Amino acid sequence: MARYVSLLKFTEKGASGIKDSANRAHGFAEAAAKAGVTIRDQFWLIGRFDGILVIEAETEEKALHWLAELAAAGNVRTQTMQAFDEAEFKAITQ
Repeated sequence: MARYVSLLKFTEKGASGIKDSANRAHGFAEAAAKAGVTIRDQFWLIGRFDGILVIEAETEEKALHWLAELAAAGNVRTQTMQAFDEAEFKAITQ
């Protein structure tokens, strides 16, 4: 399964509705799960970024589709990187 880490930054719209952020996150996770994308972790942050998502999907296309859906909702902007666990990293580097 492909794994991605996505850094989130609230837009003006997202910041003005910050009290609903957790509810929006649950709704997003439920919709993504129905499409085969798993939200492994989500954290809200203090600092340069406002949140982080760790997602897994069977294909890169599915993962990127749902990250595009998240951005299209207009509450956050994302910076996404593919992530590898130790075994995956070893397989790549050997």
